[in-house]
Amino acid sequence: MAKPKIWFNGRLIGWNDSKIHLTSYSLHYGAAAFEGIRFYQTKKGIALFRLKDHIKRLLKSAEILGMNIRYSQKELEKSAKLTVKASGMKSGYLRPIIFYGESKLFVHAKDSRVNIAMIILPWEKYLQNNSVRVMISKYIRIHPKSVPMEAKISGYYVNSLFAILDARKNGYDEALLLDHNGYVAEGPAENFFIVKNNVLMTPQLGNILPGITRDSIIEIAKDNGIEVIEKNLKPEDAKNSDEAFFTGTGAEITPIVQIGKSMIGNGKIGLMTQKLAGLFGDAVSGKNMKYEKWLDYV
Repeated sequence: MAKPKIWFNGRLIGWNDSKIHLTSYSLHYGAAAFEGIRFYQTKKGIALFRLKDHIKRLLKSAEILGMNIRYSQKELEKSAKLTVKASGMKSGYLRPIIFYGESKLFVHAKDSRVNIAMIILPWEKYLQNNSVRVMISKYIRIHPKSVPMEAKISGYYVNSLFAILDARKNGYDEALLLDHNGYVAEGPAENFFIVKNNVLMTPQLGNILPGITRDSIIEIAKDNGIEVIEKNLKPEDAKNSDEAFFTGTGAEITPIVQIGKSMIGNGKIGLMTQKLAGLFGDAVSGKNMKYEKWLDYV
């Protein structure tokens, strides 16, 4: 299949025509705002999941970077749908990114043009296994007084890369990062949940990215009578949990069966994790119309 077209600064261009200059400020300094948005086949057509919320966060991240955006929220939503439609794909992954272009390589970006692109990729599971073994990383999540934690900025993910490389080197599938106070924060690209005594718990906001899938799972759980608590979680809380899982656009709901040397529950996917995964799947595929508010049809 031919590579899908890329939306770039207001028009669709060929995959091989998407080039940027080697002096791109964002390439050198990691100053780009981005999102990951899944689209799914539903009975009513192809739908982007929580498009409005993703674009809203994208624009907020760009604002935090001091970028002057010439497109409105509505215009970017329309462009996202156009890009998906042009791809001819029924399901996949959309990556919007806002970045600085050619520069003089000063640490400020005031002379660099702001570019916006939307890239379509076929979706492959972010974590290849149906359940994963994770390692508590020796690297901590970036301090919230170092960067605005509510933004999704490309440069932040160097922190994630170090954690992933270390985990893979030690034979684990993924890492789990702590915050500067020693509490559990999140995975390299995922939020984190545990289940204990039929209560769903997740780290509170402040030291983590406010994930859109995280928010979806919290709402779905509450709608189904599951008690949800957002609180500081110690590493021991995670290791002694009955169930644990990651959430994210890529991860969706990925069960965790081992943290360090500690087996989680009976080492198999837990019942609440299975239930929430099923309910989330119904939401993204349009099978539960209660959550149709989250679907933007192409």
